[in-house]
Amino acid sequence: MKRDITNLEPGVQVPTTVAPVTEDQRYIGASVPRGGIERLTQGLGQYIDDIELPRMAHVAFWRSPVAHMRIKAVHADTARAMPGVLLVADGHDLAKVCKPWVAVLGHLAGMKSAPQHALAVDRACWQGEPVVAVVAETRAQAEDALQHITVDYEELPLATDMETALDAATPLIHPELGDNLCFTRSLDVGEVDRVFAEADAVAEATFEFGRHTGVTLEPRAQIAHWNPAEQRLTVYHSFQAPHMMQDLYGRQFDLPASAIRVVCKDVGGSFGIKVHAYPDDFATVALSILLGRPVKFVADRLESFTSDIHARHHRVKARIAVNQSGEILGFDMDDLTGIGPYSMFPRTSAIEGNQVVNLVGGPYKHKHYRAKLNVVFQNKTPTCQYRGVGHPIACAVTEALVDLAAQKIGMDPLKIRELNVIPDDAYPTTGASGIKLEVLSHEASLKKLRELMNYDALRAEQAALRQQGIHRGIGFATVIELTNPSAAFYGVGGARIASQDGATVRLDPEGDITVLVGVGEQGQGTEGIYRQIAADAVGVDITKVKVLTGDTDVTPYGGGTWASRGAGVGGEAVLLAGQALRENILKVAAVMLKREAAGLAVRRDRVVDAATGEELLPLKELGRVAYFRSDTLPADFTPELMVTRHYAQRDYPFIFTNGVQASYVEVDPDTGFVKLLKHWAVEDCGRVLNPMLVDEQMRGAIVQGIGGALFEECLYDDAGLMLNANMADYLVPMSAEMPDIEVAHVMTPTRSSKLGAKGAGEAGTAGAPAAVMNAINDALAPFSACVHSQPITPEKVLRALGKVV
Repeated sequence: MKRDITNLEPGVQVPTTVAPVTEDQRYIGASVPRGGIERLTQGLGQYIDDIELPRMAHVAFWRSPVAHMRIKAVHADTARAMPGVLLVADGHDLAKVCKPWVAVLGHLAGMKSAPQHALAVDRACWQGEPVVAVVAETRAQAEDALQHITVDYEELPLATDMETALDAATPLIHPELGDNLCFTRSLDVGEVDRVFAEADAVAEATFEFGRHTGVTLEPRAQIAHWNPAEQRLTVYHSFQAPHMMQDLYGRQFDLPASAIRVVCKDVGGSFGIKVHAYPDDFATVALSILLGRPVKFVADRLESFTSDIHARHHRVKARIAVNQSGEILGFDMDDLTGIGPYSMFPRTSAIEGNQVVNLVGGPYKHKHYRAKLNVVFQNKTPTCQYRGVGHPIACAVTEALVDLAAQKIGMDPLKIRELNVIPDDAYPTTGASGIKLEVLSHEASLKKLRELMNYDALRAEQAALRQQGIHRGIGFATVIELTNPSAAFYGVGGARIASQDGATVRLDPEGDITVLVGVGEQGQGTEGIYRQIAADAVGVDITKVKVLTGDTDVTPYGGGTWASRGAGVGGEAVLLAGQALRENILKVAAVMLKREAAGLAVRRDRVVDAATGEELLPLKELGRVAYFRSDTLPADFTPELMVTRHYAQRDYPFIFTNGVQASYVEVDPDTGFVKLLKHWAVEDCGRVLNPMLVDEQMRGAIVQGIGGALFEECLYDDAGLMLNANMADYLVPMSAEMPDIEVAHVMTPTRSSKLGAKGAGEAGTAGAPAAVMNAINDALAPFSACVHSQPITPEKVLRALGKVV
């Protein structure tokens, strides 16, 4: 038999149709190439390191070389005398201008963290924490001077192992907190003990998830420019949430928000790494204030590995109860996660574990669920929200347990999922953990996946190859993903992170459309879908739409890019503003044409008769008259050709999406190597605004999920030092290793908005690790072996097979 899968072509995908959302819908739902891609692919993007300001200085940070130390003295006289050096500052210097912060949320009861400073004051608590800042005329001069900084320090006892973080013998990282526990949560719903006692089968496992990080193409970077003459702060930032940082800079430096402008131009990838406020963000601003001139900070790759947030460090003990007919009765799990020495500001590092508690067992209709979460401090790089936020952990635990249960009762793994997912006609409903689910399509998605991957043929091929000693496996992952968050995510906890977003849409005199929107662009294509939405909402050609984002002086106030909210929240604001502008255009046209507005429509850059389609007035002529010849209009009529609308999702805490993924792998039992052969994803993000972009989002996110499943891990030694903080030793997924990824869609629009869009940016990352892990374990099944520790390295596979001790 051929060792390929060319005989397993997918079934024909029949697009699901949903009602149009605009009168003349041409672009929404079409695969329109994203705007701006030509500029970026030709190297014409403008990133932070491309920006040069007059009198701009550069900062380099002396970072802690050890995981925990007491700072006894900083010797910097030699550094201060080096050529070009403008300022050397330590934590005490910056504490005079920047207040400390404590990253907790009010609705996470009992959560605690210690005050954190822009530069470490007296103690540094992880390798990479900034301790001393050197500012010089050039980056090279700053780095040269950095070599002459001497810090006398005393190494302090460590708490690096999250398993022992709460032991009485473990040193306290912050003695004033009383222990190393940041947050704990318990949930006990239904009759867990009873259903587990009465179950026909119980399966359990311990799961480990290694730390990994984002590795953005553009590292974290900013330019802070304090203008003493104007008493005004401008910060150019490679960031996801400019208004959030405007607010934080105002609070930490006692500045009015009106005196602060945050500008986010092109951002070379973010993945959640750039949605948190870092100590060096505040330090760079403080240094600019002290010097009265612009200061640029660009993290190099080495310091990115120890100062960018890490994520995913979990140990989960979990079990599942089922009866012989395949009914899932309940889940019981205990999650321990280590977050470093501080909770990250302002979103907090407890959200990740909280999400795991919310999401385990989420796709299934069981009613009995018990969960325990401990979030502990440790002397390692802080962790926080990263693409998928808890979803890959919850999904991997849930889906691995479902597979183990299926094995116990001898049921096909796809069949047990089909039996247990929440039915498509059961919504709205509430999951066992209390999550509110508006409308999902598990049944339709599973049906489409079965056809897409030609499941029966694939199983037959697997069985035949197994007879030849070729060990392939098929793994599934049923996914739910929270998107379009309301204020229930952060606002209720006191974090000043906007849950709404606004859009301003303007008709320019030439008939062009300018859109200003709070959600920015980090490479995911939001500008492209905003152009599509605005073009259809107003009734113009997409080439006439320009989108501006990422400037707090210009755009409406908004939350930025996180939790897959760009399409569902920002897109809805653009739609509402565009349709409002269209109505205003018709009012102007009615006055000019002396006709009733109700009988008019905007079609393809012109006002037409709504009944006949007769062309009546080009928009550029309407713009000319409205802007330059208002004297020809009635005295009591003023054209309003720029409108702003805002949107906040309030119907549910979150709008959940769903989907299902499958992975097909081959495992070499002699070497432990895993070859990825094929990956399928059926996703339901509501109305698909641009199928090509959603497919790209899914494929990129799946690759990122595979990275966590097989390759990426921030490795530490016993002294809390990262062992592979460079691109040679930290493995990221490469194109040659990735499988073909086939994507199909089911569309179940949310009813919480007119557009009906849900998020699509994280589901791929949420499901891929589970699907790959299950596929590997399916391949290992003949050996009665399995591996539940990610990343799944060849060594771990061989260990599972008993070939490595």
